[in-house]
Amino acid sequence: MVIPAYAGALNTENKREYALITGASTGIGLDLARLMAPDFGLIITARSQPRLEEIAKELEGAHGNHVHVIPADLVRPEAPQVIFDEVSRRGLRVDALINNAGFGAYGEFKDIPLQTQLEMIQVNITTLTHLTRLFLPGMLERKHGRIMNVASTAGFQPGPLMAVYYATKAYVISFSEAIANELKGSGVTVTCLAPGATATEFAARADMENSRLFKLGRMKSIDVAKAGYQAMMKGKTLAIPGLKNWVMAESVRFGPRKLVTAIARAVQERAD
Repeated sequence: MVIPAYAGALNTENKREYALITGASTGIGLDLARLMAPDFGLIITARSQPRLEEIAKELEGAHGNHVHVIPADLVRPEAPQVIFDEVSRRGLRVDALINNAGFGAYGEFKDIPLQTQLEMIQVNITTLTHLTRLFLPGMLERKHGRIMNVASTAGFQPGPLMAVYYATKAYVISFSEAIANELKGSGVTVTCLAPGATATEFAARADMENSRLFKLGRMKSIDVAKAGYQAMMKGKTLAIPGLKNWVMAESVRFGPRKLVTAIARAVQERAD
């Protein structure tokens, strides 16, 4: 994968902190980039280089910061190493890693193509883990850093009709809470952002816009991004935006597992 160098690259002598955001071209990732642009230099990655270049131009014009574009398809197993090597080649350091990229697919497990499910695991779990492992040592050496992993309230229970997606988000929550504990006192914090239904392109891509879950209401993407950003800056381990989402996530801890699963399916089913 050949990545063009960005003309505005700075070396590590620059004192401004840098944040790397995956899935930065739309939705929560884009809103996080806009929120963080006044305070951070940015490294943004997604599949579409033209879209990333548009965003970089917008944010640099508005805030005078440096926005570095590294296009990458996170379905590809080599993508995390490519991103890490390119960041290093440009003489940048990552002070905040935002593992936002992810996607879902709607339907029964037996009906969703195997390749789609394996790609979901690759992006939602493997790439997130790989990027974290690559950038964490530098943060530990500097005794300073922030990691935000974007999960979902889906990760708090099994999810019939989106079985693999729910399982991937359960991994993200468990992984994030575990390493947050391991890193206590190191100067590096780990925050897991677990939103509920959110008004982004996710629902359309997952073919679940008509599900009861999304018909019941969606939070604005910018509100989710603000909650996550504030939680990360405070070093909170888990952030569940919205009172309704928090109540739903907490309530499943006390219900019988079969009942919780049955309710999850009912919410996932189409409303029409």
